[in-house]
Amino acid sequence: MTHSAATAFINHFLGSSHVFASVVNEVVEEKLLRQVTRGCISLSQFKLLKLLALTEACSIGDVAAFLGVSNAAASKTVDKLVRRKFLTRSEFPADRRAIELALTERSRRLLRQYEILKTHQLNQLFHQFSPRELHRTAQLLYRLSARLVDHSPKPEQLCLQCGIYFRDKCLMQHLLHRTCFYHRQRTLHRGNGRR
Repeated sequence: MTHSAATAFINHFLGSSHVFASVVNEVVEEKLLRQVTRGCISLSQFKLLKLLALTEACSIGDVAAFLGVSNAAASKTVDKLVRRKFLTRSEFPADRRAIELALTERSRRLLRQYEILKTHQLNQLFHQFSPRELHRTAQLLYRLSARLVDHSPKPEQLCLQCGIYFRDKCLMQHLLHRTCFYHRQRTLHRGNGRR
């Protein structure tokens, strides 16, 4: 295969991957979220709720690291979710500057409704593909993602938000044998006696 033909295949693959990711984001995640929440929270706010459901409580620093925003922006996101009764916030007795976040019954109910609807709709959408096809495609995407991350200028600062899709399996840990900034923050907090 010539260099230009290989480049054309790579560009075609990257283009189709981008389209697929956009479709997942817009058609699957955002559409389902609108159906379940009737627009009362954004996708990034929902991802934060999902992360908290999978990793228990976390601090403003954890939220900022996960969302890739400043502590001030993370604090505003948390404030909105607390006001709307999706999160509770409490101070650590030993350090009043540190806070702990937890889901409320309202957010747990929303997450359950979302998962039920998502499971139902995705089973209908993907029924024509065999589990083997889906597994092989997923493995290829993981390997390609790891390769791209490994060649980025600062891979240690990337967080791919694996935590909202997998409880114990982070792409950075699994394929690259390193942890992203978010996971390092979580380990640091656990080491300090915080969850």
